[in-house]
Amino acid sequence: MTFDKDTYLARIGLADIDIRPDAEGLARLQVAQIGTIPFENIDVLLGTVPDLAAGAVWRKTVAGGRGGYCLELNRLFGDALAAFGFEAEPVLGRVRMGAPSGGPRAHHAFVVTIDGREWLADTGFGGPGPRLPVDLSTEAPQTIAGERFRVVRDAASGEQVLQRLNGETWFSLYGFDRVPVAPPDYHAANVVCSRWEESPFPQHLMMTVGRDDGRLSLFNRDVRNVRGGGIEERTLASEAELADLLVASFGLRVDASTVARVWAKIG
Repeated sequence: MTFDKDTYLARIGLADIDIRPDAEGLARLQVAQIGTIPFENIDVLLGTVPDLAAGAVWRKTVAGGRGGYCLELNRLFGDALAAFGFEAEPVLGRVRMGAPSGGPRAHHAFVVTIDGREWLADTGFGGPGPRLPVDLSTEAPQTIAGERFRVVRDAASGEQVLQRLNGETWFSLYGFDRVPVAPPDYHAANVVCSRWEESPFPQHLMMTVGRDDGRLSLFNRDVRNVRGGGIEERTLASEAELADLLVASFGLRVDASTVARVWAKIG
């Protein structure tokens, strides 16, 4: 399919914005996609292996008003980077989530080179991930949308590891290397994420959308809204509450039968 730049920009709230392949343009695209196309694993939770073909991802996330998980969201983002002229190298990372080493190479992200400087760009990590690209030219901490991140080298694995500062502790999110990524690697990662018994995605509803003032997340029935320096938490009590949250707060286009099936899994 041909990537329609104007339709994509309208979907992510950047209609009529001139996007150039520079650091500002990269940041604009990443934060806008994270803020309008949520991380969500509804299809996987309901037993479907997502279709990663460009047209299928476009129909779901852009035309269909849905979100997706990392392999879908960064497939769309990668197509956008190419369409706007960015030099982007795909990477497959190993999720750590605090562990000293990672799992399978199953998290999709990009290293984008702009004027000789590399940036880690990622629209698909969900809740704890940075909303803006991370500068890879330094291991020093970086403040990104009010949160602290850094990327450090792990001598044991040879990976660069993205870390987030939680309180006074650096928490490892995922590690990545520069092994070339081929199309079959995405398909293998997709099966691992959607079918492997140790993957969280077939077992739990996981959703996140970034906001200018914070982040809204859902894990099964537990809602967490971080905004304005405060945290609001509640637990969904009914299918109707879930439907309202998905449509009104996450902006998803979902029908009643889908909501009912999701509630049956998490309720």
